[in-house]
Amino acid sequence: MAQLLIELFSEEIPARMQGGAARDLERMASERLKAAGLTYDALTTWAGPRRLTLVVEGLPAATPDREEEVKGPRANAPEQALEGFLRKTGLTKDQLVERDGVFFAVLSSQGQPTASLIPEMVDQIVRGFPWPKSMRWGSGTLRWVRPLKRIVALFDGHVVPFEIEGIASGDLTEGHRFLGCGRAFSVKDFADYRAKLESDFVLLDAADRRLKILEAAQKVCADRGLALVDDDGLLEEVAGLAEWPTPILGDMDPAFLSLPPEVVRLSMKVHQKYFAVRDPAKHGLAPHFVVVANVEATDGGKALAAGNSRVLSARLDDARFFWDEDLKTGFDVWSKKLEGVTFHAKLGTLAERVERIAALAREIAPLVGADPDQAEAAAKLAKADLSAAMVGEFPELQGVMGGYYARAAGHPNAVADAVRDHYKPQGPADSVPTAPLTVAVALADKLDTLMGFFAINEKPTGSKDPFALRRAALGVIRLVLESGARLPLQQIVRPPLDRLQQDWRDGKITSDLLDADWLSISEQLLAFFADRLKVLLRDQGKRHDLVDAVFALGDDDLVRIVRRVEALDGFLATDDGANLLAGYKRASNILKAEEKKGAVPTGEVRTGLPGQPEQETALALAAAAAATAVDAALETEDFAAAMTALSRLRAPVDAFFDKVMVNSDVAAERDNRLKLLGQVRSVMGRVADFGMIAG
Repeated sequence: MAQLLIELFSEEIPARMQGGAARDLERMASERLKAAGLTYDALTTWAGPRRLTLVVEGLPAATPDREEEVKGPRANAPEQALEGFLRKTGLTKDQLVERDGVFFAVLSSQGQPTASLIPEMVDQIVRGFPWPKSMRWGSGTLRWVRPLKRIVALFDGHVVPFEIEGIASGDLTEGHRFLGCGRAFSVKDFADYRAKLESDFVLLDAADRRLKILEAAQKVCADRGLALVDDDGLLEEVAGLAEWPTPILGDMDPAFLSLPPEVVRLSMKVHQKYFAVRDPAKHGLAPHFVVVANVEATDGGKALAAGNSRVLSARLDDARFFWDEDLKTGFDVWSKKLEGVTFHAKLGTLAERVERIAALAREIAPLVGADPDQAEAAAKLAKADLSAAMVGEFPELQGVMGGYYARAAGHPNAVADAVRDHYKPQGPADSVPTAPLTVAVALADKLDTLMGFFAINEKPTGSKDPFALRRAALGVIRLVLESGARLPLQQIVRPPLDRLQQDWRDGKITSDLLDADWLSISEQLLAFFADRLKVLLRDQGKRHDLVDAVFALGDDDLVRIVRRVEALDGFLATDDGANLLAGYKRASNILKAEEKKGAVPTGEVRTGLPGQPEQETALALAAAAAATAVDAALETEDFAAAMTALSRLRAPVDAFFDKVMVNSDVAAERDNRLKLLGQVRSVMGRVADFGMIAG
């Protein structure tokens, strides 16, 4: 078994494309090897600033011989059909095999040397590589992310010769652009390749580069009594910028720390790819930064640190200018500007959207324990910073800067916090605000978005969700659940629909649905919320069938639904729960069979009948007691107690099915027992639709 080593060496590959490129290379190579009938032990890819590398271990020397049987026409088929089949297979009639009146062609092919397949495979990968952006250079037609310079192609230690657009394969690669030996060198296999690259200041594996950056950055900080501010996203990016990363600690003017820390960090990260630094003994940032160089400076990095400090100062000077100008401008000017900004062609301007959000926040506030006046005030300020200069430079700071500006303008802290956090949560990993005022404004913002786009029929379809409505719905659900607010879906969906209808009547928005089918909009949105809640609970490990079983009751209180699912999950994990579920399904199947024949008898279950089995009487009494206990538990939303009440049915149900014949020849007995099974089903159905549960 042999090893295949491929390296595609080019000018600098953008860091943001490297991870995807490694995955695409792995996928494309795997597909082509499998299509050729080649098996292998392991396939690994790496991506770095100037190279993509593929190593396949355990390849055979040649593809296996193949024999394939192809079914042809029937022996009595028209002559033209047979002639077509012969042309397709390249055989003559006497070479065909007839079996059961049908012709078959047995096609054999001899295996090919693996090395002979590699040139075409690499050519297909290079020419079809799905770079997000690519370029042509010179007079050729080849497209690559940056000009392709070299190709290493070694199979079993030997060069596989081929050429792509004048670039010949070989065994030569290059090390670090500045620290390396300055010339190409040959390699004989992957171990030799990796070792020589590292000796020439190239770390092939991105994981090794990340570890080197993190450990060295933490050390240069610790040497000065400082601590690195963790940033996994930035760490991933800078690992793709340097083949031999060398973190250096630099200094900045402490006066810049008067700016909001988010501004300082974002200026460092976005413009310069610097890590922020903090003093463990103090709150906030320290007047330092860590830059990751791609060289090892002879002076320990002093000149590099000084140069980067000057560049950072220029950036932070710009940020300070934006900050000062924004403080002079204020909310009134920004809010006025929103009147000229279209939110959506059918949904009016941002100013009109703000008015809707403010009205909604006022309505929602009492339901979550917030002050309505403050909720309305915060909502009117929430989008104003979209017109601020700082947010124009750093869109990532929308909301955050609004919070700072609101506090600077003298608004209460709760209002400023609501402005800052009203976009949250923006993803499954984002934190969820629980302050009542923030919850009110955040809910109003997300509900207006959802109802607005549903009203103009811009719902998510398949994998497409251009307006992030799934994220907005999940945000509403998480806000409600984590705040513990008792907000049934019907109750929180109706206000934004009413507000949209009023804007439609006033001519501020256009929607055929609001005119012709507005009642179905709320129903569609409720179904959308239900689907998102199922996804959330499934992601938390809850079985999808339990979620469906609870939703089938028609409950729309999110907090209550989740508590039901959790209690049901715990109940079914017990022996009583599992066995009772089996008894329920048996009872349900009997009742369904009877329903197909005609009406199932209903009414009061009778006890104490002559000759009535004690198991029937016991189940009737247990079902009546369970009904009372379940109703009492559900009234107080004690779902654990409801499950405990159901668990007491387990033994009577088992005994009933073990000793009692339901389909008695005596009509009165049969009817009474069917009524009894219906009662058991009814009692259990008050907790969940057990018929939707697998098991």
